[in-house]
Amino acid sequence: MTSTADYAQLRAQLDTLTTEAFRPELAEIDRRSTLEIARTMNDEDATVPAAVAEQLPQIAAAIDGAAARMADGGRLIYAGAGTAGRLGVLDASECPPTFNTDPGEVLGLIAGGPSAMVTAVEGAEDSKELAAADLTALGLTDRDTVVGISASGRTPYAIGAVEHARALGALTVGLSCNAGSALAAAADHGIEVVVGPELLTGSTRLKAGTAQKLVLNMVSTITMIRLGKTYGNLMVDVRASNEKLRARSRRIVALATGAPDHEIEAALAATDGEVKNAILTLLGEVDGPAAARLLADSHGHLRAALQAARTP
Repeated sequence: MTSTADYAQLRAQLDTLTTEAFRPELAEIDRRSTLEIARTMNDEDATVPAAVAEQLPQIAAAIDGAAARMADGGRLIYAGAGTAGRLGVLDASECPPTFNTDPGEVLGLIAGGPSAMVTAVEGAEDSKELAAADLTALGLTDRDTVVGISASGRTPYAIGAVEHARALGALTVGLSCNAGSALAAAADHGIEVVVGPELLTGSTRLKAGTAQKLVLNMVSTITMIRLGKTYGNLMVDVRASNEKLRARSRRIVALATGAPDHEIEAALAATDGEVKNAILTLLGEVDGPAAARLLADSHGHLRAALQAARTP
């Protein structure tokens, strides 16, 4: 049972967090018109990209580290509780269809397990041991990268994940929205996007959540760019799992090559629908097996494979 002294200590800690600060000027926001509230929220949200921009060097360094580990067979693993955990799971789940990654390459852990995506699991975020157990279940290695996510920067689950991962030699990143956070201090790379107090006091699914989503977009997207999952700004590793994506695949090949439709269809047929391979057959003037071999030799980097195909 938590004592009165424990609650007093917790309240004192919360009082020091920017994300928990009370804004007197918004104390009667419920008396404003809906349009006024919407404008206020929109104005608040507009400040988030500037806060992210201040952390770009730290973000870039973390991405370079994660990409190097993944190129060596490592994984990218997000760990968080509540909104932060859900955002990590969301970002991880979008990598397979966007970049044709294996479902085990980018993973999201949320305190309390999958059911916590839709229903709060009481007390799960307070356990460092639970985070360590979840990472152990994944068979964490020193080639992996673990990103702990916590708006406050003090969530035990996120800190525990980073501490456990770092002790095993994995690369660690701590993403929070408060300066001087325990999470950033525990990680190899600390990213502290200070967005300021929320419109609703302590509701960190708002600006803090938006900031975390922006950073995670960068982490996954730029890591995949570094790994050769794109050609320019085209998603050449897209997985054509439905009609929309099959149409997108054909359009990507067309944009990359300028080839007529009948050549695009032939190239995709010759490469089992693999967009990157089809582009290589058209631009490199090689057949399907040669394209597969060149891409394997270049570790999936299309530009390098094209150069090899064009080199006598």
